[in-house]
Amino acid sequence: MNDRPSSFSYEDILTCGHGTMFGPGNAQLPLPPMLMFHRITEISETGGEYDKGFIRAEFDVTPDLWFFGCHFEGDPVMPGCLGLDALWQMTGFYLGWLGEPGKGRAISVGEVKLTEMITPETKLVEFGVDFKRVMRGRLVLGTGDGWAKADGKPAYKATDLRVGLFQEKAD
Repeated sequence: MNDRPSSFSYEDILTCGHGTMFGPGNAQLPLPPMLMFHRITEISETGGEYDKGFIRAEFDVTPDLWFFGCHFEGDPVMPGCLGLDALWQMTGFYLGWLGEPGKGRAISVGEVKLTEMITPETKLVEFGVDFKRVMRGRLVLGTGDGWAKADGKPAYKATDLRVGLFQEKAD
């Protein structure tokens, strides 16, 4: 068993956004307003759909979120790309949590399906990524399937999310 935390508060994940959680040059979350979750409720190196680890996070929705005023005027909805970004953010965080070095970058996604809108009336979005594989070679690469629920209803499904960790080359 490891001694890494299995959940993180908003204040905890902000330290990752400031680049201090995993150290300089390593995995770092974006800061608000681009940080797309408020807490990591569970993270594990085992379990999940493929028994290769998983991460779960939550995002509290309020009607005053920045994207509702501009997407779309008179018909506010959270852009699907922000939900997809949350899943990529979680994948990169997971790799850093494993202790792998390098800065996280989204690489690709297989198929994305959006089935439920996230609107100002939504209260809670739950996100999850179930890992299929973590490659540890010249490139550290995490691959998993992700999902989101809006107030408990399935909202997004994304297959084959890929995030790599890249190390800066010495001069």
